[in-house]
Amino acid sequence: MSLSEKGKNRIEWAAREMPVLERIKQDFEVRQPFADKIVAACMHITTETANLIKTLAAGGAEVHLCASNPLSTQDDVVEALNNEDNIKVYAKYGDDTEAYYNHIAAVLSNKPHLVMDDGCDLVNYLYTKEPSLLENVIGGTEETTTGVQRLKAMEKDGLLKYPIISVNDALTKHMFDNQYGTGQSTLDGIIRATNILLAGKIIVVAGYGWCGRGLAAKARGMGAKVIVTEVDPIKALQAHMDGFEVHSMDMAVFSGDIFVTVTGNKNVIDSKHFVNMKDGAILCNSGHFDSEINIKALKEMSESTKLVKDNIMEYSINSWDTVIKIYVLGDGRLVNLVCAEGHPSCVMDMSFANQALCASYLCDVHLEPGLHSVPHEVDVYVADLKLNSLNLEIDYLTDEQIDYISSWKEGT
Repeated sequence: MSLSEKGKNRIEWAAREMPVLERIKQDFEVRQPFADKIVAACMHITTETANLIKTLAAGGAEVHLCASNPLSTQDDVVEALNNEDNIKVYAKYGDDTEAYYNHIAAVLSNKPHLVMDDGCDLVNYLYTKEPSLLENVIGGTEETTTGVQRLKAMEKDGLLKYPIISVNDALTKHMFDNQYGTGQSTLDGIIRATNILLAGKIIVVAGYGWCGRGLAAKARGMGAKVIVTEVDPIKALQAHMDGFEVHSMDMAVFSGDIFVTVTGNKNVIDSKHFVNMKDGAILCNSGHFDSEINIKALKEMSESTKLVKDNIMEYSINSWDTVIKIYVLGDGRLVNLVCAEGHPSCVMDMSFANQALCASYLCDVHLEPGLHSVPHEVDVYVADLKLNSLNLEIDYLTDEQIDYISSWKEGT
């Protein structure tokens, strides 16, 4: 089987679990909301992303795609999109930093009208390297928590020149993609890379946002003992009330067997932590970029390094006059995408449905420059489509009930 054919088959397999996006694709084929529109997208190139890109193309878009993470790129998907669907993809698994940014530049060179980003790298390059292209852009979308944080900083500085919809803020995105998707796919990546038993292990989860709480719950379900570290007192209290141990990272390092960062920040696990870890501790990241674990500091501290097997790097460091070994999965990049296949298609169905509908919304409605939330009606529509695809029925308010809850005049 050729690489292209393999990718085609895998994309079709993922589509079986993405009925909401298929319904939207059918609508787009009729409406053609992206006729004469050029779309630049920077995303993890997986089978699920391929189905989003094909949905945009079905709506009339000329799509140019590059990777948001070289180690999450699936080469068979790239080949299938290029050869089977005639969609230009600039990406290759394992690309270095220079190639990564060359591909971003290539995508933007097509003068896009819509910019779809996953982590804000595409937007950052557009504003810092190609600002002359901003006049062509009518709108954009952002998929991730980290990307939205960066956009908020840009908005605060008055830099945003076009409207961007924060897809990550949609309830049908972060309540399911972040929580259930990250929870399952992170453990999938750890198990595929290491083949270790999670039951009985002490797993330290750094960060208790939607991703962290999903991961903590799934790890407990596999029989692991979970410690949560946080900087937010409210989230820390929530983790405690959910039944997890809550410690500072300075304390958690002494007992953890496996450490997973899901914060979106940098140096969450740093040099002061490495020296106090158990011999054989496993470190990985499921937040966003590869900055959450200070790999540079770990390398500098190491007496030697060794690639144990695919996606497992061993670092030997001096810890209180004893040499210990620390193992990092996937070079500190997203473990669920580097060591596995990312989120299940079922949850990405809703996330990418939001992406597609928000892109269409930007073509239909004039929005002021700045960061915008996903329209409530889009969120509800995605949930309705998902319920229908699962053959689930819900109740609806009667006119009497609507009047009752919307009025202050009727007392008890």
